[in-house]
Parts: sequence; structure tokens; C-alpha cells
Amino acid sequence: MEEQLTETWSINSRINLYLLDGIKDEALGGVSASKGRNVAEAFAHLHNVRLMWLKTAAPELLEGLEKIEKEEALNKKLLKSSLEASGKAIEALLKKGMAAGGKVKGFKPHAVAFLGYLISHESHHRGQIILALKQSGHPIDKKIAYGIWEWGVR
Repeated sequence: MEEQLTETWSINSRINLYLLDGIKDEALGGVSASKGRNVAEAFAHLHNVRLMWLKTAAPELLEGLEKIEKEEALNKKLLKSSLEASGKAIEALLKKGMAAGGKVKGFKPHAVAFLGYLISHESHHRGQIILALKQSGHPIDKKIAYGIWEWGVR
């Protein structure tokens, strides 16, 4: 079961990176019609929320990880490397939680629900990112739009 949970998290993380890879640098500043975060800031938010949970549940897993500040968010290379690193740290947190009887410190009810929470949060923001890209004149390629749903190959 632990392997399936961590693989599910890994797929979600790879889908975020797949989407990021499919976005042109000039589109990272795109904002939706309703304003809010730009595309790059939304990706930074995913990373930063992961760090927030790590700080609460397993601060030792924060080693080498740093928050992405708003003014740094347009750096695609930084976004990618940060998301890769925080994705691995969350995977370690899930393993730790499963080893601790399915508990993640600071989150109720259990580690499986924590995984569901994280994926729901990140999926919500993927939708916002795709909408912001479309509304700012940088729609994603259809291959990417369909590819984010191909969990069996990501």
C-alpha cells in the first residue's frame, strides 16, 4: 500500500513538471481575467505549501529546501528544481507517515487523506494555471491539456 501511495504522489508531481515544461517562458507571467497569482507564482505556491507542511510534520526533511519568493518565481529553472526537490521531500514524509501507523503530524485524519488533500490542492492550482494561460493569450498545447490526465504514462 505504501508503494502505491508514494507512486500516486510521484505521478501527481510529474504531472506538475510536465505542465511546467509545456509552458513557454514568456507565458509564466500570464494572469487570469480575475487577477491573482501569475502562472509562475502559482507553481511557486505549490512548492511553498509543500514546505509549510514539511515544517509542521517533519522539519528535518526541509534540509536544502528554500521558499520561492514572489520576485524569484519567473525563473523556470528554479521552479522546476524546487518542485522536484519538494516533491521528493513530500514522498519521504508520506513514507514516514505510513511507517508511523498512517499518521502525519499536524494533519487529521491520516496519511491517505493527507495525500488526497495535497493532490486536490495541486490539481486546483493546475486548473487555475491552465485558465490563466488561456486568458492571457498563451493557451497550452492540446497534447499537454490531455497529457495531464494520462496518469498511467506520467
